[in-house]
Amino acid sequence: MQQGTLTAIGKLFLKLGLIAFGGPAAHIAMMRDEVVRKHNWMSDSHFLDLVGATNLIPGPNSTELAIHLGKEKGGWKGLLVAGLCFILPAVFITLFFAWLYKAYGTLPEIQPFIYGIKPAIIAIILSAVYPLAKSSLKSNLLIGIGILALIVSFFGVNEVIVLFGCGLLALAIHYFQNSKTEIKSLSPMGFLTVTNTKLFFIFLKIGSILYGSGYVLFAFLDSELVQTGILPRQTLIDAIAVGQFTPGPVFSSVTFIGYQINGGIGVLVATIGIFLPSFVFVAMLNPLVRKMRSSKLLASFLDAVNVASVALIIVVCFTMGKDSVTEWKTVLIAVLSLIITFGFRKINSVWVVLGGSLLGYLLSLL
Repeated sequence: MQQGTLTAIGKLFLKLGLIAFGGPAAHIAMMRDEVVRKHNWMSDSHFLDLVGATNLIPGPNSTELAIHLGKEKGGWKGLLVAGLCFILPAVFITLFFAWLYKAYGTLPEIQPFIYGIKPAIIAIILSAVYPLAKSSLKSNLLIGIGILALIVSFFGVNEVIVLFGCGLLALAIHYFQNSKTEIKSLSPMGFLTVTNTKLFFIFLKIGSILYGSGYVLFAFLDSELVQTGILPRQTLIDAIAVGQFTPGPVFSSVTFIGYQINGGIGVLVATIGIFLPSFVFVAMLNPLVRKMRSSKLLASFLDAVNVASVALIIVVCFTMGKDSVTEWKTVLIAVLSLIITFGFRKINSVWVVLGGSLLGYLLSLL
């Protein structure tokens, strides 16, 4: 593997780790902008296959997608470089806020600067969803499955049920339409104290079984840490808030929590514990994606999962819009961001995020 390729992967995901605000849907949109549109590392359809694959396994979706993309471009070294470069900026930024919080008992006031970020992020997501939807809706069957996924998602059906349900539905239809089709076989820490060992396995378990958003993470952490008396609930609320307003994966909230519980060692065991399963799952799944695509039967499953993934992103976008575009100022930011993302596609999404943040700050002064 050429060093230049690994350097390119590192630079790209380090940049994304520093500016990827807005949660997994926004991160996915930014990654598509970089790896498909700007750098032409892969086609929209293969990118969508990887998005679908990440939705099938537990853990932080955008982090796992970054790991997948690194593996596709740079092999096993690329897998590690992409994942670490995307995760570490969020970890260090969150660690800084964790230090402030522990030292001063409060967080700095940054709300004016993040006021305009979410409306801008919505525009970025929509600009990415449009081409992904065109790539995924390959037939009337998939259009029907997409509409079904959209409807049930709006009514709050769990995303895991939506994804696997749509995939299995397409699998059954394909099987009965092609009953002679055969399914191709797919073969694919000594220094810790007792407290730190317990902490490590708590976060390892969460990283291994958690599907869903930061709100689901909140529920798991509440059950494992607050209800067992390890962490005050207010500290957990503050940790999730930090994860939401810092760039990169919201799972970096656990860095904040680890620092509050046990300082620097707590940071290491919590952060490694929560993210380690993502690297393992992607390493196991990535070689199977192309094999799934080469099997007509399993490709039908993957196609349906891709359509359902797009539907879930649209629902997330709608929910974000309902919560954040609530007055004329945020409507203005959203409209201007939409005009820029759809009308001037060569403009990097970084500038849309920064522009939304600056405009939000200026409008908040009125």
